[in-house]
Amino acid sequence: MSQLPWTRFKKNLILALLATLLVAPALAEASEDSLYDFLWLDPDKKVYVLQNKVYKKKNTGYANLGYVYSLTPDYFDTRGFHLSTGWYFHEEWAIEGYFNKYSSSPNTTFDNLKGVNGVTAFSRQFNSTVGLMGVWSPFYGKINTFNKIFYFDWSVGAGVVRINSESNEKTVASTTTADSYNKESYTGAIVKTGLRFHATKNMHINMDFHRTIYSAPGPAPVLNGTGKDKWWGNTDLIFSIGFSF
Repeated sequence: MSQLPWTRFKKNLILALLATLLVAPALAEASEDSLYDFLWLDPDKKVYVLQNKVYKKKNTGYANLGYVYSLTPDYFDTRGFHLSTGWYFHEEWAIEGYFNKYSSSPNTTFDNLKGVNGVTAFSRQFNSTVGLMGVWSPFYGKINTFNKIFYFDWSVGAGVVRINSESNEKTVASTTTADSYNKESYTGAIVKTGLRFHATKNMHINMDFHRTIYSAPGPAPVLNGTGKDKWWGNTDLIFSIGFSF
């Protein structure tokens, strides 16, 4: 597969899944003390509607285990596993820590560039990330089917992340030296948005987007040189199963 179709596919996948995450909150209900303005009843009156939540979050902990698929690398296929745990100290607010472990392998685009054009692409692969973030879960909703109701929460989060990676920054400029990857470590920011679908009172299924933002050198202009620092971003799609306690 050439680089352009693969890149276009991943961009379309990101847009489709982001659309799902953005539409879901619009379908969700607000918090229990939300104000509803029923103008058709009386323009001068405001009506509060009590929305009893089936799945309460305040003073509950949770743990998630899942699968990570990285949408950012053009030249490598990157997958891994995800582990996270957190605590809701408020119905809408939680603190969450997470760990992602990655495994990468060159894809067809990388092999074609090297085999056909004799060009080695610059690449940086994540080996692992560990982060801590605050999570805000302002909306919840439900999906009605013929004989069952599915409840879900929508959340966003932001925090700090430690990145362990490797890149061929030092050797990619050379055409005579074997390509090699050096280990690196960076500190960056993490933002996320996600949906939690409640299967039972203590079990849920999650779909999350993680966006990691960090500063790191680009490819060095000469062998063993140092590239210019710039901002990079890495996007992960995460599917996980979780338990509340």
